[in-house]
Order: sequence, then C-alpha cells, then structure tokens
Amino acid sequence: MPLDLSDTLVVGITTTALFDMTESDNAFQSSFKEDRAKAVADYRDHMLKHEHEPLVDGTGMPLVRALLALNQYQPDSQPPLVEVVVMSRNSPETGLRVLHNIRRLNLPITRYAFTGGESVTAYLDAFDVDLFLTTRPADAQQVTDAGTCAVALVKAPPSDMAPIPEGQVRIAFDADAVLFDESSELLNKVEGLPSFHKNEDLNQNSPMQEGPYAQFLRKLSRLQGRLPFNVEFSPVHIAIVTARNAPAEMRVIKTLRHWNIYVNAMFFLGGVEKAKVLKAYRPHIFFDDQDSHLEPAAKHVPSAKVPYKTTSPLKAVTGGDGLP
Repeated sequence: MPLDLSDTLVVGITTTALFDMTESDNAFQSSFKEDRAKAVADYRDHMLKHEHEPLVDGTGMPLVRALLALNQYQPDSQPPLVEVVVMSRNSPETGLRVLHNIRRLNLPITRYAFTGGESVTAYLDAFDVDLFLTTRPADAQQVTDAGTCAVALVKAPPSDMAPIPEGQVRIAFDADAVLFDESSELLNKVEGLPSFHKNEDLNQNSPMQEGPYAQFLRKLSRLQGRLPFNVEFSPVHIAIVTARNAPAEMRVIKTLRHWNIYVNAMFFLGGVEKAKVLKAYRPHIFFDDQDSHLEPAAKHVPSAKVPYKTTSPLKAVTGGDGLP
C-alpha cells in the first residue's frame, strides 16, 4: 500500500541548497561553455576524487535539521511528521559524496532522486513535495509558473549567523506576494503608499487571496496540530515580517484568522529594516520576494527568494526582481 503523505510536511531540497557545493560546481562550470563532454568528465573526476571528504553546510541545512528533529514526536503507526527528499542532477555515482555526508551527519533522510543531468522538477509531484529549495533560477521559475508547490531560490549561507534557539523550527515569511496574492503589493507599486493604506483599511474585513506560500503555511499549521503541544507552545514557530504598518496591519491579522492559522509573531515594520528584526528573531529560514530585503537579511539568517510568475505584472513594475 502506498505511503500516505497527505498530513506529512515534505521538503524537497537540492544538494546545492543542502550543502555548499561551490567548489564542485566550479569544477563543472569552468569548462562547460567550451566543451560540455569535458565538463561532465571533469565534474565526475572531481566528485570521485573527493567522495569521502566532508561538505560544508548549505543555506537549507539548519531548516532540514530542525524539521527532521520534529519526528521525535511522531505518533506510533502514523505517517511521519516530516519527510525530506534530496533531489539532484547528479548521477547516482557522483551523488555518493552527498550520501556519505548525510550519513556522516546522521541525518534521517531516506528518499533521493538522482536524475543524471536532467531537471528534478518533474519529480516534485511524485514525491508529494510541499516546499522545494533550490539554487537554480530556471528550476525555481519553472515550478513557480506551474504552481506545483512552494519554491524558493536560496541565497548564499549567512556570514554572520547568530545561534538559533534549539528545540524549535522558526520560519519567517514576508506577507504580500508570498503568503498573500500580489494585488495589494501591485497597488502599492502603481498608485503609491497612500492608496495602498486606504485600500487595506477599507477592506480590512475582506480576507486576502492566497499567495504562492499559502498552502505551505496551511501544511505547517497542520503540522502544528499533529504535535503534542498547544499551538501557543508548539516547537513550530511562525513569524510574519512585513513592511506593512498601520492602517494596513489589520487585514493581515484578520485574513489569517479567516484561514484558521495561528502565527506566533508579527512584525509590522513600516520602514524599519527587516534584517535587524530578523537578526533578533533568528529564523531557520526567511522567505521574501524582494532582493532589497533579502540581500541584507541573508548576511545574518538563512534566506530564500520567492519568484514571481513569468506573467506577473509585478515583474513589469519592479524590473523583474522585486525592486522598485
């Protein structure tokens, strides 16, 4: 009988998001443009030569460790609380270095997809993935456009990362165009902040439409419900860190109430730098759609970009990268 993962949070992560594979990637990219066959051979030789050497943690590692630790609360004879699937364009042979490192770290990961050079995105549905973390922009865009699952393009690992509280999974989200649809963000960009504030205040009792991370947030909420804790004391700690401020704050709170989702913390910043708040909050990962917020934050906390769909009007008004 197939394993039922409908109540399990499933994270798909590429090897380059789980580990820092910069050295290995350089071995491939240095000769790829000139001679593809040579590049593949050089990469294979590099991976085999260094097969038993340790890898440095990547941006996604803190989140993976924290999520997998939640399985200690898994009820007997029920599906796991969390599953992590490592997804890689490596061949099984060149992927051995990753497997050795996963065993070295005692990570309880049992599912893998090694596609031998082909894109891994076609297999997200097959593995019931709810969140896909990658370092490949083309893959992230493809998943976004298809609406397959929540997807993010991880930034480089933080250079000044503060210790994250143990025993918790701390996840921080931006609001507009991430948890919620992009209509309010578009209004802000096109008509300006006064029109945005007026619209959000007038519509504070009208729930916003779901954004690209709404279903992932719902899955986190279901995970909270499966844990043996009251939601207020759950080890799954969720925060919203948004540039909104009064009078646009009420609609966020009331929308989440309408969705029946409990969020532990909200920060309505109104111009305060997100990086400072995130450095204090210390999440395992922060999701945002704008590089202007992500670049400063990524120096202190693991951060990942939520891409716009190719057809999104926000691409036109922000230059495609979330910047004014």
